[in-house]
Amino acid sequence: MTNEELLQIIEKAAREKATMLSLYNKRLSSLPPEICQLSNLTALALNHNQLSSLPPEVCQLSNLIALDLNNNQLSSLPPEISQLSNLRWLSLYNKRLSSLPSEISQLSNLTELYLDNNQLSSLPPEFSQLSNLTTLALNHNQLSNLPPEFSQLSNLTTLALNHNQLSNLPPEFSQLSKLTELFLDNNQLSSLLSEFSQLSNLTMLVLNHNQLSSLPPKISQLSNLTELHLSNNQLSSLPPEISQLSNLLELDLSDNQLSSLPPEISQLSNLTELYIDNNQLSSLPPEISQLSNLTELYLDNNQLRSLPPEISQLSKLTELFLDNNPQLSSPPPEIVEQGTEAILTYLRARLEGKQ
Repeated sequence: MTNEELLQIIEKAAREKATMLSLYNKRLSSLPPEICQLSNLTALALNHNQLSSLPPEVCQLSNLIALDLNNNQLSSLPPEISQLSNLRWLSLYNKRLSSLPSEISQLSNLTELYLDNNQLSSLPPEFSQLSNLTTLALNHNQLSNLPPEFSQLSNLTTLALNHNQLSNLPPEFSQLSKLTELFLDNNQLSSLLSEFSQLSNLTMLVLNHNQLSSLPPKISQLSNLTELHLSNNQLSSLPPEISQLSNLLELDLSDNQLSSLPPEISQLSNLTELYIDNNQLSSLPPEISQLSNLTELYLDNNQLRSLPPEISQLSKLTELFLDNNPQLSSPPPEIVEQGTEAILTYLRARLEGKQ
């Protein structure tokens, strides 16, 4: 789009007192100062362009509620961004943003902020003043720590920190008491603070691809969890207290170093999906048959020798995966190859014979 064409669009929008304007994918490398004429705009989409900077005049759009700057080439934001005092939604998926101006903290009405796929290595302490934030996405950055002040984001309900370099979390993190969804995939966490258990409103916790070797017993206090994802860690055992997560629907323990499961796992009575593939399990507790709502059970790539016949009592089980258990003799390989129904029929016969 030529500059002349862009000016015509701006002039038309100004005449019509437009409240929304999309300049999506127009190959824009810059914006003219005339953009400030659009004083009625509440939503402006500038995504998928080639903008390397924003003119300060953009910040005169004081009625803006939503600003989409995804997929540009921004390496910084103008300090004047603080003037967008009504902004509630700001999205900045870029590749070059290496820092945030401290003035961003003045966007006091911001509720959703998306900063994925940038080069942020730290957050300014003032960031914590964004006290109305409910959703914050910082996936695919270079964060190695979070400032203690981060805990002041007290209205956060969704926090996404996947693919960073976090090796620990500040103790103050536990003060984010409204969090319901927490994503920490692909970091370098080796342990969880016991204070972590204070995040009692969490319903989803994602910790795949970290370096966790154990879970604190106090994880049992996350009583509202419905999904817990722990694949690709270094877990060799589970605390029996995990059984107290009574609302859990999905538990992913794949790609760890588990050699056994605590019998107490049977108390997860609402569990529908259980992933324990790619571990070192040699046996399963018969009590696993008490997971009466289980529909999917993944046991492939372990060291299982036999399955407890009681598994056949899992009346809702539709998917049972047992491939690559080289020592498995019961059920035998020819039964395993026939799939879930054949395995359950075999185990049912074994159970009846046992009785």
